[in-house]
Amino acid sequence: MTWLTIYLLNLLWAMAGTQSSCSVPSEEQPWVDGIQVLMENSVTKSAFANPSILIAMNLAGTYNPETQKLLTYELMDSDSADLTIGQLALTIMALTSSCRDPGNKVSVLQNQMKNWAPSRRGESEVRAFYGPSLAILALCQKNSETTLPIAVSFAKILMANSSPFNVDTGAVATLALTCMYNRIPVGSNENYRALFAQALKSIVENISSRIQANGIIGDIYSTGLAMQALSVTPEQPTNKWDCEKTMATILDEIKEGKFQNPMSIAQILPSLKGKTYLDVPQVTCGPDHDVQPTLIDYPTTVPTASNDITVTYTINNQLRGVDLLFNVTIEVSVKRGSVLLVILEEAQRKNSMFKFETTMTSWGLMVTSINNIAENANHKTWWEFLSNKTPLNEGVSYYIPFDHEHITANFTQY
Repeated sequence: MTWLTIYLLNLLWAMAGTQSSCSVPSEEQPWVDGIQVLMENSVTKSAFANPSILIAMNLAGTYNPETQKLLTYELMDSDSADLTIGQLALTIMALTSSCRDPGNKVSVLQNQMKNWAPSRRGESEVRAFYGPSLAILALCQKNSETTLPIAVSFAKILMANSSPFNVDTGAVATLALTCMYNRIPVGSNENYRALFAQALKSIVENISSRIQANGIIGDIYSTGLAMQALSVTPEQPTNKWDCEKTMATILDEIKEGKFQNPMSIAQILPSLKGKTYLDVPQVTCGPDHDVQPTLIDYPTTVPTASNDITVTYTINNQLRGVDLLFNVTIEVSVKRGSVLLVILEEAQRKNSMFKFETTMTSWGLMVTSINNIAENANHKTWWEFLSNKTPLNEGVSYYIPFDHEHITANFTQY
């Protein structure tokens, strides 16, 4: 087989985007349209400029061209020096999906990845590999030839990592290495393809081991990226994935109002539309819809005799080496349906010991400091919120506590 034939086959594979997928039944489509509009309506001049939202809008076909334009210009004006590797990679893909030139952002990211290595032994794999995986994906889509040596080094580091990846990290790593597998430059050593295949097989098997009986992969908010990964990887898992079961469960969760956070919508929407991040270079720019659909009315809780709930809230810091140790509990009453942020605000109003600070992220507000104890990346510490002993998978501005729930903010080291 000639190199030209191999190149053409690789090109056709890469342009195919999604290898296999399942689709949303037509009668369920209004629910998908509803969360898309909800996501698009979250974009304002004062909001966090989230590249994941723009990618999802462009892959799905936006309903709001003005919102799309606003977010595109904000990302074009972003300073690469202010962005992490992952944020810079997502910004490049967002601008590419908007048919905009990312400018020097590509060369900046490439230089960062040439010098990249996991910063410290024992560093959280989420922080160590998630952003760089996005970087390999973004660079692969711009120029796979110049990205090849960086991707080879990255794949070897991934394979040397003994810890299993969480689902989100494994999914973006799968997308990145699948892009490189599909775009091996003409004349390259075929051993590179074998290397990418070997790394993919290990990661995909790990993702498939997280598939629950109802089809959810990891948790409901990691399932969107996992669906993308499993639908395109050339290395299929030993245990066959039932895409239709996953799709049905996700649609049920949407109907229950579980996808209200714009970032959670941005990560599930491409899969609901039969797209993946590998489709970013093939987006056709321009408005896809003339009229926005009507927003869906989500189920509401039936009112009870009392409109208030009582939540027990504990703040806990028992880490050695931190000067101020404490374990303090307070009971707070708020209106039923209030988000966790309201609980924190009411606790702070009642007792200054419960003061806290937040930072805006792509997932919404994140609590970064409680009682003057702040998270510290160098010390690998952060504030983890739990319901009883179960970590919350929603942020403080989206999670809705129930009556008599015990919420704990625990200062944690990863």
